[in-house]
Amino acid sequence: MGDGRCCGRGLYRAACCEAETGSECDGRDCGKDALRARPVPGRPPKLGGPQLARLYALIAGQDPRQLQFEFALWTREMIREVIRREFRVALSVVSVGRLLRKLGLSPQRPLHRAYQQDPEAVQRWKKEAYPAIRKEAEAAGAVIYFADEAGIRSDYHAGTTWSPVGQTPVVKNTGSRFSVNMISAISAKGALRFAVYDGNTTATFIDFCKRLLHDAAGPVYLIVDGHPAHRATATKEFAASTDGQLRLIFLPGYSPELNPDEWVWKYVKHDRIGKTGVTSKAGLKSKAIGALRRLQKRPGLVRAFFADPHLRYISA
Repeated sequence: MGDGRCCGRGLYRAACCEAETGSECDGRDCGKDALRARPVPGRPPKLGGPQLARLYALIAGQDPRQLQFEFALWTREMIREVIRREFRVALSVVSVGRLLRKLGLSPQRPLHRAYQQDPEAVQRWKKEAYPAIRKEAEAAGAVIYFADEAGIRSDYHAGTTWSPVGQTPVVKNTGSRFSVNMISAISAKGALRFAVYDGNTTATFIDFCKRLLHDAAGPVYLIVDGHPAHRATATKEFAASTDGQLRLIFLPGYSPELNPDEWVWKYVKHDRIGKTGVTSKAGLKSKAIGALRRLQKRPGLVRAFFADPHLRYISA
């Protein structure tokens, strides 16, 4: 037997040599020789490094429909088919899940974008158009507002609640269908202006603009989307009648992610009203006004909306 001293592999000499040769240790094959690389035990992986890199690129950089799949969202079964198709390797669904986690991928809720969006127009807006608008507004002493409209229905629900396993909870609300319309405008400094209407017409938008000008200390640069009420002839005539006090500026088409006012509706609809019970139209309107007033009193939260990665161009 060996002398019992460690050979450098964490094994005593006797155990080291006996594990490799089946014979007793005489001390000659230990020391530095024990540090030689040896095959790692276990089944070798079915996909090598280059194949894993290729798989990652296919999933992270492709829409499944580009690879002749019917659906636009990746599933483990679809990725299993990609592996079989690309590498001639068969994996179980469970193995695919483990492999995806190893690659640093996780299931996430996607953001949906209109295919009509022009990426070049979006980049021009961020890099050229908006910086010029901001510079002009500073020179004119104007405040920049981002505005948007939204409606909320009595059957809009959001959120979850706790309940015993296997027993779906029931929340009682009205069975009637009605809605209210809202319009708001926010600034990067945390200001919020809003109105709640029963209808949604050009006249209501013009009325909101009048109220916005009344509260402003100087000119207003109002950034909006391409809603018909914003582009209506009556709206243009009203803006022209203000002698430069109101300037309407339009975002690139199909680009709601460029408008921080979308976060107002997420707060009002999803975070507030969607988690309450609605029993009447008057109650729905009251809840909408209450949620907007609550947000109006939290300018810090409004400013936080502008931290969205898609909105960093505003403060860049």
